[in-house]
Amino acid sequence: MANGGGGGGGGDGGGSSLRMSSNIHANHLSLDASSSSSSSSSSSSSSSSSPSVHEPKMDALIIPVTMEVPCDSRGQRMWWAFLASSMVTFFGGLFIILLWRTLKYLWTVCCHCGGKTKETQKINNGSSQADGTLKPVDEKEEAVAAEVGWMTSVKDWAGVMISAQTLTGRVLVVLVFALSIGALVIYFIDSSNPIESCQNFYKDFTLQIDMAFNVFFLLYFGLRFIAANDKLWFWLEVNSVVDFFTVPPVFVSVYLNRSWLGLRFLRALRLIQFSEILQFLNILKTSNSIKLVNLLSIFISTWLTAAGFIHLVENSGDPWENFQNNQALTYWECVYLLMVTMSTVGYGDVYAKTTLGRLFMVFFILGGLAMFASYVPEIIELIGNRKKYGGSYSAVSGRKHIVVCGHITLESVSNFLKDFLHKDRDDVNVEIVFLHNISPNLELEALFKRHFTQVEFYQGSVLNPHDLARVKIESADACLILANKYCADPDAEDASNIMRVISIKNYHPKIRIITQMLQYHNKAHLLNIPSWNWKEGDDAICLAELKLGFIAQSCLAQGLSTMLANLFSMRSFIKIEEDTWQKYYLEGVSNEMYTEYLSSAFVGLSFPTVCELCFVKLKLLMIAIEYKSANRESRSRKRILINPGNHLKIQEGTLGFFIASDAKEVKRAFFYCKACHDDITDPKRIKKCGCKRLKVAARSRYPKDPFEFKNATPSSRLVTEPVEDEQPSTLSPKKKQRNGGMRNSPNSSPKLMRHDPLLIPGNDQIDNMDSNVKKYDSTGMFHWCAPKEIEKVILTRSEAAMTVLSGHVVVCIFGDVSSALIGLRNLVMPLRASNFHYHELKHIVFVGSIEYLKREWETLHNFPKVSILPGTPLSRADLRAVNINLCDMCVILSANQNNIDDTSLQDKECILASLNIKSMQFDDSIGVLQANSQGFTPPGMDRSSPDNSPVHGMLHQPSITTGVNIPIITELVNDTNVQFLDQDDDDDPDTELYLTQPFACGTAFAVSVLDSLMSATYFNDNILTLIRTLVTGGATPELEALIAEENALRGGYSTPQTLANRDRCRVAQLALLDGPFADLGDGGCYGDLFCKALKTYNMLCFGIYRLRDAHLSTPSQCTKRYVITNPPYEFELVPTDLIFCLMQFDHNAGQSRASLSHSSHSSQSSSKKSSSIHSIPSTANRPNRPKSRESRDKQKYVQEERL
Repeated sequence: MANGGGGGGGGDGGGSSLRMSSNIHANHLSLDASSSSSSSSSSSSSSSSSPSVHEPKMDALIIPVTMEVPCDSRGQRMWWAFLASSMVTFFGGLFIILLWRTLKYLWTVCCHCGGKTKETQKINNGSSQADGTLKPVDEKEEAVAAEVGWMTSVKDWAGVMISAQTLTGRVLVVLVFALSIGALVIYFIDSSNPIESCQNFYKDFTLQIDMAFNVFFLLYFGLRFIAANDKLWFWLEVNSVVDFFTVPPVFVSVYLNRSWLGLRFLRALRLIQFSEILQFLNILKTSNSIKLVNLLSIFISTWLTAAGFIHLVENSGDPWENFQNNQALTYWECVYLLMVTMSTVGYGDVYAKTTLGRLFMVFFILGGLAMFASYVPEIIELIGNRKKYGGSYSAVSGRKHIVVCGHITLESVSNFLKDFLHKDRDDVNVEIVFLHNISPNLELEALFKRHFTQVEFYQGSVLNPHDLARVKIESADACLILANKYCADPDAEDASNIMRVISIKNYHPKIRIITQMLQYHNKAHLLNIPSWNWKEGDDAICLAELKLGFIAQSCLAQGLSTMLANLFSMRSFIKIEEDTWQKYYLEGVSNEMYTEYLSSAFVGLSFPTVCELCFVKLKLLMIAIEYKSANRESRSRKRILINPGNHLKIQEGTLGFFIASDAKEVKRAFFYCKACHDDITDPKRIKKCGCKRLKVAARSRYPKDPFEFKNATPSSRLVTEPVEDEQPSTLSPKKKQRNGGMRNSPNSSPKLMRHDPLLIPGNDQIDNMDSNVKKYDSTGMFHWCAPKEIEKVILTRSEAAMTVLSGHVVVCIFGDVSSALIGLRNLVMPLRASNFHYHELKHIVFVGSIEYLKREWETLHNFPKVSILPGTPLSRADLRAVNINLCDMCVILSANQNNIDDTSLQDKECILASLNIKSMQFDDSIGVLQANSQGFTPPGMDRSSPDNSPVHGMLHQPSITTGVNIPIITELVNDTNVQFLDQDDDDDPDTELYLTQPFACGTAFAVSVLDSLMSATYFNDNILTLIRTLVTGGATPELEALIAEENALRGGYSTPQTLANRDRCRVAQLALLDGPFADLGDGGCYGDLFCKALKTYNMLCFGIYRLRDAHLSTPSQCTKRYVITNPPYEFELVPTDLIFCLMQFDHNAGQSRASLSHSSHSSQSSSKKSSSIHSIPSTANRPNRPKSRESRDKQKYVQEERL
């Protein structure tokens, strides 16, 4: 420190200390280290002419002296006075602290010895002393305690003031730091002046400011001293040393009217606390940012402090050289010198000349190089590792934005964007903000850049409120959470998404959330979130529920899964000129599902009338409406009714569900005006008109009561329910018998609103209202039976072989005791919907591991007609035992798909099972063509009547000679594996799933097609409601709440209300080979079939299931069929076509047992016993069968009752 002081004294030589000579003209009295040669010349001339400058002796240290600044007339340097003030303060205080500690220690030792003596005396004389003798001692202890308490209070107060725990403390700490930086800036300004110079305190503004700052520093030093627990360590702290060498010299400057730069550069060490200040201000929150600021502050403060020392010694010189070996360097040149020194570059243009400077550089280069080599790479790494996508979203005025989070990968994002930003939608003025905690890879980043006008990505987590604030979740229109469909642990993935929902709802309870869920039973956890509200549009898309529901509907109408998947997915129209099956399939693929409010021109008309008018005139297919109940007290005042029949009249502001190719076509239903558009034949000319009727319709589109007409209706409150406030039938019993239960036939009275199932005499539902029998669940939506033990439904291979299974559903399931549950209940529930009569239910046979099925059985034991064959789907013996060649559908599922890392091998079990079944051979019986033309009898048709015989040959049990003709639907995880299902197709491996032949034929289904439901639900959540109503068999919110409570169906007694729930629509297939529509099947128009089915049977047709090679007319046609969605009116039919339709519930079918199973390949006999799935089909249709086979079947009835 003494050497440093000496260097400081040299610095006072003004940076140009000269050996004095007798020539006054050579007097370089300019003492500024940064002065130029011209300034030196000017100073020289001025000192020779000015009489107020005195020439001191030759070897003295001189400073410029003028009459304006009263200073030492001889110009003597007094750097030692400034340095002495700092040294005396430091060492004097240190001496006092050590002296105090020494005296205190001696006092403590002495008192401790005396205290022991007194305690001994008290113990010896305690029994003889009175209580009063101890009072003076107690009073003295109380006084000491009071004194200690006062000192402690002051100490605590000082500690609070400097600890930044209170607002005053934080303000004080920030203020001290700001003033320290201000003092450093004053040093930078003064560094351009001589090291020491005469200054008038009353005229020098910078000196006055510096004085004020240091007075404040002195007061703050006092607070810190009082609050310090260890005064010695406090005295040796860096901040204390800075104050010792910066505060006292300022007071000396005022006293001596001169300024000395000295060690004021130590104020740069205050920069080390910069990170603490930013943390106090809540600016730095992450560990990386704190570490980065710490490294930068230490590096810069060390750099600036070392530069200040070099500036001092180089401008002063060595004291043993009489301060004559100095050089003129500015402070910033010293900063440059230190940087090139630390970096070991050393250009040599600037270097230290003094011995002190060089000695300092020797030691500094060791520490500086180490610091530079360690700090700089770490700083660069921290800056380089800063999140590239760590900014904040800036909302655009007039433009909505949604937040997408969860499983963000290239596949999930590309599928989502392809559907969300499809051109068939109206102008999508929505910006998509992706939030994920992992930065995107190059492919995903390129995808974001291609959609940079509508897509932004931010790195973060929805579990962090700070990240939610960054993406402006409070102003977002919705938040969509994607799930990883291929994860090995579905429950863990669902738990993660539920936590995301909780975090988002906790941050902003009113945000609309649409989340994907993998397992059906995990949906119940969302109901536990207080702010989860389906009324505000919150929705959960359960992939397992919908996937298995789609597959279940394919068991009732093969190919329906493909049609429904294409309807809610946005597909571009691909035109093919060649007359191939792809041409008609792709024309149907371009159709999607839309909603639009109906024009007031339709008010008062029945649903079939409006549906026919829309199809014939507007070229639109309307399949459902949103119905408002007139009963204000109804719990669910708005319901989605699918093909409700002619008993329902269209109301003002009714929302319709349409199948069309784009949204612009659907506008016709809103713009239609009977007065203006009645004579228009081209639907493209139907546009907005200015008549009064249309204005009324426009007002009805946006009604005043938002609760009554809100378009974004939550899916869970929209259920398909019958209308209860209608009039009963006025048909006579004879008419009813003649019409055979045909609803709304042309012979019906105009006043007939509907056939109330509870008011039809002789209806089997009267028998069902048995208070002692529970045939349905408590909601009346599904068939129910008492829980059964799994041992009672297990069949051995011999028992299954002896049992004649026919028209059943075979479910081949791969799984073991460790496999994740796939939720087979969602597959069985649609097949046990109550809008089927009991004899129409298809028997379900599970073939798979009994260990796995035991785990699923708890959710299946309440469903009737379910059997289990322990075995493996790869065993042909097991498949033959369950008569797979006589089944209506074979479903192949796997619970082990997500346990394999290689995507190509994920579907190996399902593919092997499918190929195994297709390679099997069976005995010949009936022609293949006859087997593939099977359908159902339209309700109301009497089979016993020769005139009304519906479909001769359709009742025959199909005979399958090869496994290729067995109806199969295979679940796939990886879309590209679809190429392995059909060996005779020519699908390219890169072909999209919906363009492949297995998917078009309805024999393959992948969960990836459900990704489109996210965007479809966001734009219109009624679409999800409609899809869920169609595929789940009519699941209601009450049923979901019950399953969430008990995880099982609860049986209920049949009441008029529950039995009325059976009266709902269902999907079926209509055959054209024979029956009432046979005349249209041979070259007729699809539009004529549509109108006839709608008028006569209230059946709504919406697609065709056609043989792939029907247009070739070859003798040996392929039995594969493909789906045609919503063909045009003039589309030509062929006899082998199967028509997808929505049919009404047939009340009389249960009484007469005369109607057939309403799906392909089913067969039921007319007798009650032969309706069992264990019986052989009626021999009336199979005359070549020996009677011994029929008698053998009758012996199986006992076994049927056991099952």
